[in-house]
Amino acid sequence: MPIYWAFLTYMLLKPGVENMEYPFMFNGIDKLLHLSIFALLGYLFMTTFPKIKFYFFIQIMVGYGMLTEILQDQMGLGRSFEGLDLVADTIGVLIGYFVFKRLTKINF
Repeated sequence: MPIYWAFLTYMLLKPGVENMEYPFMFNGIDKLLHLSIFALLGYLFMTTFPKIKFYFFIQIMVGYGMLTEILQDQMGLGRSFEGLDLVADTIGVLIGYFVFKRLTKINF
């Protein structure tokens, strides 16, 4: 999980580049990517710390999402704060949390 978290931080904070158009791209793909990568982060976090209380989990995950959005805006590298990205991040970590809970309930 630490390696994924470090990679995710790098990808979220690296300088922005103009997106090229590809056939698979659609309006809102960036929100889907945020949701997906944060779902994986939430799941990996729960596998690493399975006994953490939901309250602390959500504080850490939303705090991380908020911090990366603020840093994107403040660093001036072509990225900006987007509230909908934070919403997608939050929904993603919730999905990761509930998938983990569901899988552990099935397996044990």
